[in-house]
Amino acid sequence: MIKKRLNSLKKKFNYLGIDGYVIPKNDEFFSEYTANDRLKTISNFSGSAGYAVILKHKNYLFVDGRYTIQAKIEAGDNFIIKNFNELLNCKIFKNVTLGIDPKIFTINEINKFFFKYNKIEIIKNNLIDKIHKKSSNYIKPFYSLKESVVGESHLKKITRVSNILKKEKVDYLFISASENIAWLLNIRGHDNPNSPIPNCRLLLTKNRKIFIICENQKLNKLIKEKKIKNNQIIEPQRLKDFFSKIKTGKFIIDSKTCSIFHRNFINSKHKIVKKNDPIYILKSIKNKNEINNIINTHIDDGVALTKFLHWIKVSNKKKITEVDAQNKLEKYRKKNKKYLFPSFNTIAGSGANGAIIHYRATKKNTKKISKKDLFLCDSGGQYKYGTTDVTRTICFSKPHNYIKNIFTKVLKGHIAVVTSNLKTHYNGKLIDKRARAYLKKSGLDYDHGTGHGVGFFSNVHEGPQAISRFNTLKLQQGMVLSNEPGYYRKGKFGIRIENLLYIKKNNQNLSFVNLTLAPIDVDLINFDLLTKKEKNYLFNYHLNIYLNLSKYLNKKEKKWLASFIKHF
Repeated sequence: MIKKRLNSLKKKFNYLGIDGYVIPKNDEFFSEYTANDRLKTISNFSGSAGYAVILKHKNYLFVDGRYTIQAKIEAGDNFIIKNFNELLNCKIFKNVTLGIDPKIFTINEINKFFFKYNKIEIIKNNLIDKIHKKSSNYIKPFYSLKESVVGESHLKKITRVSNILKKEKVDYLFISASENIAWLLNIRGHDNPNSPIPNCRLLLTKNRKIFIICENQKLNKLIKEKKIKNNQIIEPQRLKDFFSKIKTGKFIIDSKTCSIFHRNFINSKHKIVKKNDPIYILKSIKNKNEINNIINTHIDDGVALTKFLHWIKVSNKKKITEVDAQNKLEKYRKKNKKYLFPSFNTIAGSGANGAIIHYRATKKNTKKISKKDLFLCDSGGQYKYGTTDVTRTICFSKPHNYIKNIFTKVLKGHIAVVTSNLKTHYNGKLIDKRARAYLKKSGLDYDHGTGHGVGFFSNVHEGPQAISRFNTLKLQQGMVLSNEPGYYRKGKFGIRIENLLYIKKNNQNLSFVNLTLAPIDVDLINFDLLTKKEKNYLFNYHLNIYLNLSKYLNKKEKKWLASFIKHF
């Protein structure tokens, strides 16, 4: 099937006067999880980031360190797998003409990866859509969240952002990141498989006027609620005409999500200023209502996770596969009426599959879970109202000492993150070093960031906050992040421990507070490597889980959970 699609694509090259074609992971809305995954269509690669470069006689797939193994398994028969780093100043396809769809690339991407040694040819109609017709989905309307849920009216948010535009002496903000519109208008939708984000774009003026760029059918509920008026709706095909008719002014566009297609519309008449969409930072700081909803969501999710962990580690006596395990976890989550759907595809990897950082088991490739192997499960849910993401690594038999030592060093890094002094370690770069310190003493490391930002009933991955080698953004009260150090030995095992955290202010001090409520496998811990402070942390962490969850558990589950406290 993939070879047939590749051949169909290449047949169009001579007619169009191109030597190759570039396909990114994202769709027109630059969503991480999209209903129209063209990269998977042409390569079979299902990871959340990557580029395919299809030439007449060779096919390349560029991915980051999280996906190297996965890409070789899923696409290796038809593609040469390369790391993203090799795309910078890339001479592999030097002096060739590469075709692109201008609706799914930003100018920054093209300049960074493809422009230096190549000629870029704009292809108006997406070639993947030409060779593979996507099924038309039923259009479901957007819906509003109550002010009691989000904590601030959309009118107040519009005023806040418009005041920023005035201060910056800018006339317009073109919001191309759908999640930012979701925050601004307090709306959600049904357009994406793992996120309630509504696919649309929006123009905001310094005088608080809004124009939403979207199909009419999606806005019926918002019109009835008088959140949007008919004269504020711009059909996507009318956008170029709309931009040409509005008063000439200064525009902020989002360099991460404003496509070349839309940038060219704006740039033809208006002046683009180099400033960031201010909504990113505003959205990252959750208010009290949002934090309370997130806390309650993690209690609901913690019940499902704890029941699942007890089942798979203690009560289940059958031989099960990775798919069986992820389906069982989904069943536990579905018992909660507030649960909607997964926040990403569950990663359930036994043994060597756990070393594939973003592994996904399917009915075709699932593996039986061996009692001798480690089992890594990374999963999350979208609830009303909150987003979760948690990873646990568990064993079913007595592990080797070297496994326990590595797990404990990962755990020490995990504890170092959550107990960080945010006065001295005020950004993700500084905290990332703490997470890796114990592994690095043994010459070990992991090829991914330590933590990503998380949205409020939104995308499970949200910037600009992160815990990584490169993120220098100052962390602030109300930000939510993941804490997920790990270690992966190719062909053997994977270890990761992930909780979500939020930043709380006590007096004048900021500190991390755990959101995730799920026990950590004590059978994998070498207690001799833990300090008294680390043991106290783990005692308090598990005591807090018991106090929050025990009333929702049966007798066996409750007794099992209580046993964790005794270990510390």
